[in-house]
Order: sequence, then C-alpha cells, then structure tokens
Amino acid sequence: MKRRGLLIILSSPSGAGKSFHSKLLREWDPSIRFSVSATTRPARVGEVDGVDYHFVTREAFTDLVENGEMLEHATVFDNLYGSPKAPVKEAMGAGLDTLFDIDWQGGQQIRNSSLGNDVVSIFLLPPSMAVLEHRLRSRGQDSDEVIANRMAKSLDEVSHWAEYDYVLVNDDADACAENLKAILTAERLRRERQHSLNDFVRDLQTEYEGDA
Repeated sequence: MKRRGLLIILSSPSGAGKSFHSKLLREWDPSIRFSVSATTRPARVGEVDGVDYHFVTREAFTDLVENGEMLEHATVFDNLYGSPKAPVKEAMGAGLDTLFDIDWQGGQQIRNSSLGNDVVSIFLLPPSMAVLEHRLRSRGQDSDEVIANRMAKSLDEVSHWAEYDYVLVNDDADACAENLKAILTAERLRRERQHSLNDFVRDLQTEYEGDA
C-alpha cells in the first residue's frame, strides 16, 4: 500500500540512548532517512560534515531560519540546532520515513507544524539519573562543569516525557530496540496513513460487483 512518509521523532536526555537506537532503527530498515541537523557548534573529534551534522556559521543558520527553510530550530547550550525542511518533504512524498534525533523543543515545533499529522514521537527514559551520569562520564569528553550542565538539562528534558506518543525506559537495549520496531511497524499500518486504501477497497468492490 502506498503511504506518505512518517516523521519519527526520537528524543531522550543526553546519554540515554537516542543516538544508539537511531542507528539500530536505520540498520533494521535502511530505507529510513536520517534528518541531518544543521548546527553552529564546532565539530567534535571524528564527526563528519554532512553526515553527523551540517556545521554552519551562526549567520548562515539565521538566514535559513529567516527564509523559512528550517522545519524546527532551537538553542541548546548556546549553540543553534535545526532540521532543514526540503529533504524531509521530499522523503515524505516518496513514501520514505525520516528519523529525527532531536530534543523536546524541536519535537514540539515539528508536532505543531503543518506536517504534524504524520509525526510519531518517542521518548527514551534512562533507568536512573545515576546511570545517566555514569554514561556521560564514561565518554571521557567533558569536564565536570559540562557534565553538571548536561545533567541539569537532562532533568528539564525528562519533565517533557508526557508530551510524546510513546515512552520507553531504556534499561535493556535489546528490548528497547524491539519495542521501537514494533511501534514503527504499527504506525505504518494505521488506516489513515495508508492513503491508497480507498482505491484498493474500491477496486475490490468493483471486482466483486463485476463477478456478480
């Protein structure tokens, strides 16, 4: 059945698993497109422009927003992040799903946009805040001050859990991955998402009436 592509929003506090599970979802279904965000923050070691993020200047980012070329945008830790609109609309028209690895602010903007009816939003909770802090420290990339700021931000993220369609506790990575697959499979099969069903059912009825 032909259908319009979904906008899959996957959010979590930093370190709670959204990047890991985004990767697993795309390995499970390679047709899922990943929305590569634009950002004004500097690239980290190992990050590739155009793959991990589109790294742009603050002036260039502002121009994109003013020209209506961002589906959503937000300020996080004094850096700007946003999702370019054109690739998302192209994927939707082709019946391909787009995955967004974004925070609650970006998710809220997309849900309130003209494309909101095609959004499936999922929030990942950590098993505990202690586990979350351990994951952040195990990266070995941030100072104590940065980690403290991230933990404060995480508490704010968690407070928005009820705004999402689905909420999963990421205490077992395998079980969480299976639940994500089940959610996406079910959402793709929703009657209102299969836009060719009307034609299909009409053909069935015509076929029966012709045989009769």
